[in-house]
Amino acid sequence: MEEEADTGVPSRVERKALQKAKILQRETERKIFRLVGKVLKKPESGRSEEEAAVLLLHRGTVEELCKRQVRRNVLKRKQEEVFDEADELRSKVRRLAAAVKQAKHLVVYTGAGISTAASIPDYRGPNGVWTLLQKGRSISSSDLSKAEPTLTHMCVRMLHKEKLLQHVVSQNCDGLHLRSGLPRHALSELHGNMFIEVCTSCSPVKEYVRLFDVTERTSLHRHMTGRRCSHCGSELRDTIVHFGERGTLEQPLNWKGAAEAAETADVILCLGTSLKVLKKYACLWCMNKPASKRPKLYIVNLQWTPKDDLAALKINGKCDDVMRLLMEELNIQVPGYDRAKDPVFSLAVPLRQEEVDSHTREVIARLDVQEDCIPDSGEQAEEATAVQGGWFGRGYGKGRRKKKKKKKKDA
Repeated sequence: MEEEADTGVPSRVERKALQKAKILQRETERKIFRLVGKVLKKPESGRSEEEAAVLLLHRGTVEELCKRQVRRNVLKRKQEEVFDEADELRSKVRRLAAAVKQAKHLVVYTGAGISTAASIPDYRGPNGVWTLLQKGRSISSSDLSKAEPTLTHMCVRMLHKEKLLQHVVSQNCDGLHLRSGLPRHALSELHGNMFIEVCTSCSPVKEYVRLFDVTERTSLHRHMTGRRCSHCGSELRDTIVHFGERGTLEQPLNWKGAAEAAETADVILCLGTSLKVLKKYACLWCMNKPASKRPKLYIVNLQWTPKDDLAALKINGKCDDVMRLLMEELNIQVPGYDRAKDPVFSLAVPLRQEEVDSHTREVIARLDVQEDCIPDSGEQAEEATAVQGGWFGRGYGKGRRKKKKKKKKDA
């Protein structure tokens, strides 16, 4: 024991005493926080002299709790959905229409908010996937192949057809832009497409468009679909970029097209995206240019976005409502989605005989195809009601669990 004291290394007893003291200190701090928090919840007129003395004694704790409450209130306001009044909405859309007409190179950035009308939940809305996960609630993974392009998808396609729009940069994996008829050269699907699987062993990469969600067996960092390339025999992989991953595929991500479009854009219209992910991609915002030479930004979203203060105009409305008014201002007729003209049917590569039973996801059927051509065994139908695996909401949950485990280890 004397030797340990001489070397300056605390003894085992001293280390345990120090550890115990830290635990007692943390417990004391928790009790003070609970006590002060309980007092702060009361109105000033309802506090006793003893309670007022507690607040004076623990001023530092009071300041910290007040700061935390301010942060909670700010976060709550950012998550609230705000709707513009009808007259204000029309006035803002007229300003947007003028910007679209005058734009020399318009680029549209889209997020999950443009697909909610197709019964696909968004991510950060009040009932969004990530909002529910943050609250500790579970989400149901449903088969999204039944979804069809919304009015907004069709409006975006018509803007491109009328040569008012040059490029679309989408964060969505639902493939609805492609199915609306938007040409692939005018589309960058930064987070992949649930209908596309590829062979990365072939050069160039060989692509297989399917009529069903190919991500049934895939998840974060596990992208193999179980089917094989008809050319080289290598296993195919999906194109999804999960939360926490970096996309490297040339197509359908098309980062080159997105970066070139942003570089030449003079107007950027953001539809239904929180921009919390897109804001991290500097190449999409021309951050290397002086602020005066960057494209003018127009945002359509019900919630706060980190780019609101930089926007020339923020429209608080649903995407379908705003786009309907915009097309009226532009005097452009918007056709409804016609499944018979869906490009996915002409692009799709049929499964080989041995691959027919390689999935249980619902198949998009042509209107002229008999329903009995679609796999409909009782077992498959039962599984389709509660699909397991796949891209929807999976990566985020696993990413959060890994971060929590890492924090526990660090602690």
